[in-house]
Amino acid sequence: MNNLPQDPFILLSFVNMRLRDEYEDLDDLCSSLDVDKKELEDTLASAGFTYDSSTRQFR
Repeated sequence: MNNLPQDPFILLSFVNMRLRDEYEDLDDLCSSLDVDKKELEDTLASAGFTYDSSTRQFR
């Protein structure tokens, strides 16, 4: 996750924008960016956000 924003709120914006514009789902994003899905989810969960697969975004 070194190549992603470290601030959880900036990370949230970055991830949701990329999910909206470039990727089919969270698995696709993580695979493409070579990011550990659990680590990403845990980082955003620590700021109170969870992934909603039906809308393909963190809320």
